[in-house]
Parts: sequence; structure tokens; C-alpha cells
Amino acid sequence: MQENPRKVFLVGLTTNQGNLDYELEELANLAKANNLEPVETFTQKLERPNPSTYFGKGKVEELGEAVKTYDVDMIVVNDELTPSQIRNLEKTTDATVVDRTGLILEIFAQRAQTKVAKLQVQLARLQYQLPRLRKSMSISLDQQTGTGGAGFTSRGSGETKLEQSRQRITSQMVHVRQELADLDKSENTRSMQRHANNLPNVALVGYTNAGKSTLMNRLLMRFGVGADNDDSKQVFEKDMLFATLNTTVRQLTLPDKRQFLLSDTVGFVSKLPHNLVAAFKSTLQEAANADLILHVVDVSDEHYKAMMETTEKTLTEIGVTGKPVITVYNKADRTELHYPDISGDNVITLSALDTNSQDALIDLIVKHIFNDSEVVTLHIPFDKGNVVAQLAAKHKFIEEQYDETGSWLTIELSEVERNLFQQYITKEKSMNS
Repeated sequence: MQENPRKVFLVGLTTNQGNLDYELEELANLAKANNLEPVETFTQKLERPNPSTYFGKGKVEELGEAVKTYDVDMIVVNDELTPSQIRNLEKTTDATVVDRTGLILEIFAQRAQTKVAKLQVQLARLQYQLPRLRKSMSISLDQQTGTGGAGFTSRGSGETKLEQSRQRITSQMVHVRQELADLDKSENTRSMQRHANNLPNVALVGYTNAGKSTLMNRLLMRFGVGADNDDSKQVFEKDMLFATLNTTVRQLTLPDKRQFLLSDTVGFVSKLPHNLVAAFKSTLQEAANADLILHVVDVSDEHYKAMMETTEKTLTEIGVTGKPVITVYNKADRTELHYPDISGDNVITLSALDTNSQDALIDLIVKHIFNDSEVVTLHIPFDKGNVVAQLAAKHKFIEEQYDETGSWLTIELSEVERNLFQQYITKEKSMNS
């Protein structure tokens, strides 16, 4: 049973950069995702954060008085704070202070399921925690650096020998990096095996809760082998922030037998901690290696354009550039927009729940990833039956005839496949040409 939400204040600065209303709305959703209940919001307009206390002196005093009045013991700040800012704010307000980065790290720690995801989150938390070590902590170092969810750093009387703690955290970071490197080798091997099968790779990317996992599951139910009656083939899907933290790769087979790989990746959010972006770089490797990227956007959200900018910025940060992209405006069923609607070769408006939308998206994907396909005729001797079987497994024959020496097959092949089966390709249309 989940505990009652802990009441918190949200605080943020209006500066010349960013959209504070949007960021605070998102911060409130992040807080709720971590079982926190925002009861009041405090803002102040400053050119830049106060280096000592984030807010100006008067606003900090007002915040301290509000803490007593509302009986709130936690403050959630919209920006990443320095160790001294956290320390000074906690001392002045007599409340636990958690910044945006710490909040996101806690959510990731709760959501992580796979070993890789847990290690990546643990590394990011250790990197975040190292400069913030204090002599007085209310939570033991073991709890703070574990992979569980309850690790907010707060006030307390427990004494920690700082130098020993720093050495311990540094040692843990080295150990976690080594574990991740070993797991990375295994994943790279699996990824190479997938690419060795000459299957195109399509990656879903986008803001958290844009509907990537819903879209993937709906496509899997129709085109994934066994996914219609095997829940293990599906990806976790829920209307919540950061429902998916690990990359899932599944093979789809279309009615004409053409196949491609579809991968679902971790969602993004504005001001995503740099340590977390770096930690999840390997998780997003499928996007970096993709032949086509589907940028899924929740078009029903009034801030969808800002979400798109965040996703594009994060992709650039992790080195995913120069890839062909289809922008998928999802959740059109929650708007007045017509769907499915295709605009050019790179934009589609749809609802992931609608089969017509799914078909339209598949058609658009096919145009991109099989754009080098050509119809050719092959003559394959009867003693090469394994070649015919190999082709039949992945293709629907346009025409199939026979003569006394072998099979005549008219078939659509990619450039890679044409090179592979070059010795069987003939300029003759068929045995009757």
C-alpha cells in the first residue's frame, strides 16, 4: 500500500530563459510521480539565481515562514542547486530541500527494472551525490547510494567522515562503470547480431509519456511474432512519467513478409540531468544506430512544441544526428485534428490506438526503410532449394514459375539483398519472356 503523499512546496525563478509556468507544471507532475503533493508554489523574478540561497533574502524568509504556517517539511526547487545553496536554504527554512535533478534521479531509481537501468541510475546518483556530501545526514550512505527509491538527502544528526565517504563513493563509481562496460559488451554483441541479419532498425524517441510504448505495443500486437498472446513480448505501458527506462527491441513482420526491428527508448524531460543523459547513452545506442527515427509527440499537450525542442536537444547531446526522422503527432484522438493524416514524407498525425493510423504509419515507415528496393527476377537451380527457402521466409513472391532446371522468381529486394543474390539475378523476366 502506498503511503500518503508528502506535502511539499514548489519554488522557481523567472529568468530571461525558459518558460517557468510550463516548467513548474512539469515539476508538479514529477513531484506527484514521486508521491509528493505540491500545496503551494513560490516564484521570484531574478536575472540569475542567488549564489548563496537561490532566492533573494526576503523571499527565503517568506518561504521559511510559510514552512511553519503550512506545516510542510520539504521544498522542491525547479533548478539544480549547488551544495551550498541546498545547505543554506535548509538552514534558513528548517525544511529538506530537493532540487529538480535530485527529484528526477529518485523517480528513475524507483522505475529502473533491468540491471543495466539500475546501474545507470546508481552511477548518476553517485555522481550527483559526491559534491553534496555533508557531515550531517539523516540517511545512511548505504541507503543513499543504493538502487532503491527512498534516497532524498536531508537534515539529520548522523555523522559521516567526509573523506572516507568520498573515497567510498568514488570506489563505487569505478565498480559500477566496470559493470556497465561488461554489460555494454554483451549488448553490443547482441546489437551486432541483429544488424548482421540485415534488418532495418526503427527507433521510437520522444518526450516521456508521449505514447511511445503504447504505439509499440499496438504494432507488436498486429505484426510482432507471438506478441498478441504473450505479455512478455510487450513493453511496459502506463500513463505516467518515465514508465520505460530501458530500451526494448522487437522484430516486426509485415503481411508481405518484410521485416524490421522496432526499439522503444527512455523518454526525455526538460532539464534532464546531464549525468543521467551520460549514464543512459548506452541505453539510447539503438537510436544512434537506427536507420529511421520516429519522433513521437503528444500533440494534445499545449506544450508539445517545447517538448519537441527538448527531445531534439537531448538527441544532439548524445550524438544522434543526421538520421532520417518521421515526426509522429500522437494522441490526435484527444484533439480536434483529423487523423490519420500524412504531410509529405516525414510527418504523420495519428492515434496509436487507431488501426488506420497504425497502417498509415507502417506505410510511411516502409517508404523510408525499403526505399532502395527494386523488383528483380531470379533464376535459382533446383539444387539451391535453401536459397528459395531463405527468400520465401522474408518475402512474398510477385511471380513464381518453373522450368526444367529451376525456379523463376519475381521478387522485390533491397540493395543489400540484390548484392547477396547477384549470381541468380537475370535480365529475363521469366521462362515465358
